[in-house]
Amino acid sequence: MAVFLLALSAACCLGLGFVLQQHAAQRAPRTDLLHWRLLLDLMRMPEWLLGTGFMVSGLLLSALALNQGQVSLVEPLLATNLLFAMALSRVLTRQTLGRSGWAGVLLLGLGVTAFIVAGQPTGGGPPAGELRHWLVVGTVVGLTLLLVSLARRLPLFEEATLLALAAGLLYGLQDALTRTTTQRLDHEGLAAVLRTWQPYAVVAAGVIGLLLVQSAFEAAPLRMSLPALTAAQPLAGIACAVGFLGDRLRVTPGALAWQAAGLLAIVIGVIVIGRHPAMPGTVRETLESVGVLPEDEPGDKSEQDRDAKDRDEKDRDAKGRDRTGE
Repeated sequence: MAVFLLALSAACCLGLGFVLQQHAAQRAPRTDLLHWRLLLDLMRMPEWLLGTGFMVSGLLLSALALNQGQVSLVEPLLATNLLFAMALSRVLTRQTLGRSGWAGVLLLGLGVTAFIVAGQPTGGGPPAGELRHWLVVGTVVGLTLLLVSLARRLPLFEEATLLALAAGLLYGLQDALTRTTTQRLDHEGLAAVLRTWQPYAVVAAGVIGLLLVQSAFEAAPLRMSLPALTAAQPLAGIACAVGFLGDRLRVTPGALAWQAAGLLAIVIGVIVIGRHPAMPGTVRETLESVGVLPEDEPGDKSEQDRDAKDRDEKDRDAKGRDRTGE
């Protein structure tokens, strides 16, 4: 029961943090995309700092959950962060759930339940050898680099989705390495942990994942990035846990079929929820939905639209020049 409560609390903090971070990231200059100065600019925004505080709290709670339970059990529960993100977005946008929203909620809940009940995740299996360990890590890192490389050649909306997928892969790997680190900390102590590479890989994956996800939040509305992030993280985490942590799932034909159906329901559920109108778009869209316009955009709507179009064109030109310069 403690693992369930910790994982759901972590999902709540992560969901709230993602919404606040995306609202702030939309105001960052587009030329900051995939540059470290993006994080420096965001650090000056109180809303982003509050969202980061929620996200860090979620990461700490998820680390506690991973220390007490298997990755293949915790990861599907963390996927429910999208429900909490939608709850906050519903308050901001005053959108009701409707049929599609409830369908997404039902799919996500049933998918998590089906996977856990059918798979019956357990730990205690023998950890993989170094070769397989590095093979799994290298595969995840390679896929991440491939997604980022492809994203840089696509329009902003599609770029946001691929960047979020890449961040989700890194976060799933980070969760698996976090469990490895906490297990070693419990059995061997801090000095032994600091002599291994895993804790430093956890930090590196977290920092690079943060840059990727904030770039995705900046590039497009939350509905273009958060579903991809939420779907990729548990899949990568479970694959890593089975790949090198020794987590075990039931492998009977019936159990495998239900596990596959559960994972498919989770993916479809997060996509349906992420595309729901209650998920926020740009800051301007959110403010318009509650009847408030930014003070720095006076004038009639046509003039505002022309100004917004001009700004977007300048952003795209600046982004193209920046990438050409690299």
